[in-house]
Amino acid sequence: MDLEVRHLRVVCAIAEAGSLTRAAASLRMTQPGLSAQLRRIEAMLGGALFDRRQAGAVPTPFGELVLGRARAILPGIDGLLADTARAARRMSAADRVRIGSVGAPLIGHLIQAVKELLPDAEVTSRCQYSPVVLLDDLAAGRLEAAVLGDHPDQELPQREGVVLHPLVTEPVFALLPAAHPLAARDEVALADLLDEDWAVPRPDSDRTREYWSSVCALTGRRPFTPYEAEGRQLIETVRAGLAVSLCQATFIEAPGVVVRPLAGNPLWYRHILAWHRDGPLAAHGVEIMRRVLDGYLDICLNSPTYAHWRERHPPAAGPMPRSNGWGDGGR
Repeated sequence: MDLEVRHLRVVCAIAEAGSLTRAAASLRMTQPGLSAQLRRIEAMLGGALFDRRQAGAVPTPFGELVLGRARAILPGIDGLLADTARAARRMSAADRVRIGSVGAPLIGHLIQAVKELLPDAEVTSRCQYSPVVLLDDLAAGRLEAAVLGDHPDQELPQREGVVLHPLVTEPVFALLPAAHPLAARDEVALADLLDEDWAVPRPDSDRTREYWSSVCALTGRRPFTPYEAEGRQLIETVRAGLAVSLCQATFIEAPGVVVRPLAGNPLWYRHILAWHRDGPLAAHGVEIMRRVLDGYLDICLNSPTYAHWRERHPPAAGPMPRSNGWGDGGR
């Protein structure tokens, strides 16, 4: 058996952990399996690397020699692997673009823009309720681009190598059963909604539910949330008259439910496009943003309630949140 890079990592892991038991846990191996592998490595190198004592594993002088060389070699190998991963992403630009999206209306326009700008690419997509999961997938190279979103004071964290481009900020609207008395109003006060049962997203999907609750708390009350649902299930719960909820302003009304602005615009949502800095879309970022924003404006025109709201709240004068990078209210 020849010495491999993984063997050097094992030796370093044991030295850093100070015991085979702790090293096995960090390497996700069993302790007997790690002990057997260490014996094979020692046989290959020709000497004992550690003294096994009751207090732990202590490097022998021979082990210190091996550790010194391993610690000098491994950073260069890790750098090589990182550089080749970046190069591989660039080389695969014409072959594959994987796109992720939260529940937002922009995914179709992003896919169309990618197909037009990279006609030879194989484009795939998948949805995920949590923007943080998609962000981690971008950072790890499992996605090339994503449609994300966040709320005021809940901005998405930065990830190494990922470019975040806020696209537009929009108000959050009320989602009501069509037969509900509040549906007859042009706009709805948040305090009035707090007299109703609510349907809300699961708390583990993203921080939307936490944001809704924190804003409601400013009225001195919190919503009663007997129903947890997302997507179609949430709409059906509202349609059945069991609950009210909130939705993105671009939500297009379906039979049995209506969308109404919230008086005073107390809640906001920000659409974000993201891609990897070393990925195939980096060179096309400006054009992708332009095309997706044009698509967003078309969506606005097909959302009558939101289109009317925008007429009454021009972006240049509208009360868009301005702090922490917020305030990109559209064009």
